[in-house]
Amino acid sequence: MLGMPTRIRRAAVLLASCALVVSACSGDDDDSAGGDEATDTPAAENVQLPESYVDYHSDVYQDDAHWLCKPGLEDDVCSRDLDATVVNADGTTEVQAFEPAQDPPIDCFYVYPTVSYDESPNSDFEAGEGEEITAVLNQAARLGSVCRVFAPIYRQATLSTIGGSVPEGVNPFQVAHDDVIDAFRDYVANESDGRPFVLIGHSQGAAHLNSLIAEEIDDEPLLRDRLVAAYLLGWTVNVPEGQVVGGDFDNVPLCEAEDQTGCVVSYSSFRSTAPPPANSFFARSDDAGDAAGCVNPASPGGGAATLHPYFPVDVPDGGLIGGSSATTPFADAARTSEITTPFMTFPDFVQGECVHDGDFTYLSLTVEGDPADPRTDDIGGDLSPEWGMHLIDANVAMGDIVDLVSAQADAYPDRSR
Repeated sequence: MLGMPTRIRRAAVLLASCALVVSACSGDDDDSAGGDEATDTPAAENVQLPESYVDYHSDVYQDDAHWLCKPGLEDDVCSRDLDATVVNADGTTEVQAFEPAQDPPIDCFYVYPTVSYDESPNSDFEAGEGEEITAVLNQAARLGSVCRVFAPIYRQATLSTIGGSVPEGVNPFQVAHDDVIDAFRDYVANESDGRPFVLIGHSQGAAHLNSLIAEEIDDEPLLRDRLVAAYLLGWTVNVPEGQVVGGDFDNVPLCEAEDQTGCVVSYSSFRSTAPPPANSFFARSDDAGDAAGCVNPASPGGGAATLHPYFPVDVPDGGLIGGSSATTPFADAARTSEITTPFMTFPDFVQGECVHDGDFTYLSLTVEGDPADPRTDDIGGDLSPEWGMHLIDANVAMGDIVDLVSAQADAYPDRSR
């Protein structure tokens, strides 16, 4: 993996452990190839861009087939049904209709986690229903209530080869990294029209965005000034112990208030009853003097807060994100048929708090189930002690992420804070 960015090497080492936990099965899609080059396509009029973005046009991402979500896309995954059923503690329910924004002031650029079962070192450009599509629906589509969502398909390092043998000379994380950079540059140069943007990613996706910020944004005011916030979930953002900036980024700090912009929200979630073990894959820094950043989207300033989760009612075969098995809405499983929406949410059910414990800093989840009421007493999402609640990092606070993005979008014009 020589020649790869440091953060991508970290991702390769960490996610290599995935093969020990997740059983991979073969994909049915053929591999595709793509590339990029600069053409004469002009950037938006009167928008100042970094030199490398001027006239940039991607051979891959000019094709709508390589996007899962994008304004005007004929089959936009983010336009699917996102209605949710609110399951109250007394067992009553109500449908919460999803309302997409009509003219949102910001964009959201999303990069999904490791979900592909393709047998090659890198995935192809064909999105799987239980893979890339499930990830987008659980982790990004709901942001359509506050922003225009852009979600590229990229050739990620796959589940089936991470931890296994890789042909000599092949760097799957570098291929994935290059695709993400290509998609982002094409978005900025040809789609954004100078609009402010949010970055959001999980696990491998967050690792690529971590590198993107360091390489493309942190030292570039023309882009950094347009960054509303970055949500790097299920991945370690390194900061000096006790500080909010430094480590991975010189200029982009951790968020400390809901009206702060140009900052990062990051966390890895673990049950309060099962904190990170000594061999945890997340929530600690490998760099001396640094710690893992943790920002609770429900309480950026610190302290415990009630989270607003959104869980899928059904998880497709092979689906990982949202939990390898669905959270049941009621203690009596027979009542599940009462839920007719694709998602469900549980008010006053999960508490989250950023906890610093020795070498680890993580979002501690406390489930407040009551065996005496008809609602479920627990949530799914456990994978192994080392992984914690990685599969539901986004789901468990999705409502809070949407609310925080909305608050940051409102605060964005005032960058003096």
